[in-house]
Amino acid sequence: MTDSLTVRDNRTGAEYDIPITDGTIRAADLGQIKTADDQPGLATYDPGFVNTASCRSSVTYIDGEKGILEYRGYPIEQLAENSTFLEVAYLLIYGELPSKEQYDKWVHEITYHTYVHENVKSFMQGFRYDAHPMGMLMASTGALSTFYPEASNIADPDNRHIQIVRMIAKMPTLGAWAFRHAQGKPYIYPDNELNYTENFLSMLFKMSEHRYEADPRLARALDVLFILHADHEQNCSTNAVRSVGSSQVDPYSAVGAGIGALFGPLHGGANEAVLRMLRRIGSKDNIPDFIAGVKDGNERLMGFGHRVYKNYDPRAKIIKKACDDVFEVTGVNPLLEIAQELEKIALEDEYFVKRKLYPNVDFYSGLIYEAFQFPPEMFTVLFAIGRTPGWLAQWQELIGDKDQKIARPKQIYTGDRGLTFTPREERWA
Repeated sequence: MTDSLTVRDNRTGAEYDIPITDGTIRAADLGQIKTADDQPGLATYDPGFVNTASCRSSVTYIDGEKGILEYRGYPIEQLAENSTFLEVAYLLIYGELPSKEQYDKWVHEITYHTYVHENVKSFMQGFRYDAHPMGMLMASTGALSTFYPEASNIADPDNRHIQIVRMIAKMPTLGAWAFRHAQGKPYIYPDNELNYTENFLSMLFKMSEHRYEADPRLARALDVLFILHADHEQNCSTNAVRSVGSSQVDPYSAVGAGIGALFGPLHGGANEAVLRMLRRIGSKDNIPDFIAGVKDGNERLMGFGHRVYKNYDPRAKIIKKACDDVFEVTGVNPLLEIAQELEKIALEDEYFVKRKLYPNVDFYSGLIYEAFQFPPEMFTVLFAIGRTPGWLAQWQELIGDKDQKIARPKQIYTGDRGLTFTPREERWA
């Protein structure tokens, strides 16, 4: 066997040939390695899945060393420049770019499913005035499963399609209503004469005007941001969607789990941390002291480095360009000058270069979101809207993968064993 790993167990002297496929071995193949027939076989211990593949996927390809990100084989740079978010959503879910007829039908379906049941409005109005919009989005997404009980029939491709359409269509409505709720403003219904991002901006910012007309540069910038966030391989929230989806639950519940994972500050909240860092630095003059503090371990450099990328995050380059269009409309965020100078120093300083700490997608995205006048608590909601097609593509791939089983990782038990129960009368005497 040429593509195999030979393992010698020094406990027993036995040798095992384990097949290698696509640069991996099956963890289950290690189970044959044991000290006796009545003993458990060998298992792997991998907190955080730092070197464990949980699935085979054809949705997204990442080469972290070279800074490459591709959706279904198409470079993110080409998609961001030439495509629209809904076209990318179709690509992710169905594996190919749509024909004109397919695209027109897809856009039509999503446009006319943007409305939600009126009871959803009542549900959202029940939240406290200061409820976090991400918590509202998570709860209302999960609640959609009660409005569409047929969504549990995940074996039916036509049924899956309509639930996917509904979720992509309704996510901006739910996100915008969560935003308006926090401001005490009336909820704005979708305007089906507008495109996807224009409609979202209308539901966010419309007041008394007959029709909200978004600046096309802002609408396009937001569309690009949604594209950049649409999928990113097996990250924490995608893993959550797949893990919950492996129980064969409806897609609303699975995506609700993904939103919950994205809510965490280590995942979706990083761009807010970048803004806090830039404000704390205050001016370009304070950057040398801040850099020294990072090297001494007294400061944290937010927005640099990535679990996957050991090169410049390709999404960060695109967002950097999008900043110009947005700031042309809104005026330049004063924090931009600090960010650009910080990036320049970090990319030249040997300390950061040696550690491959390059800017990631969060470094500039927060500046754009702030320019739109979004409060920091809305940043993750925007992330979730963009990520929804990727979650659904991964969920659909999971449903059709015969190798997949219900998620049930092993554990290494470290507690007590064989204790004798002491009755209350003796313990409390």
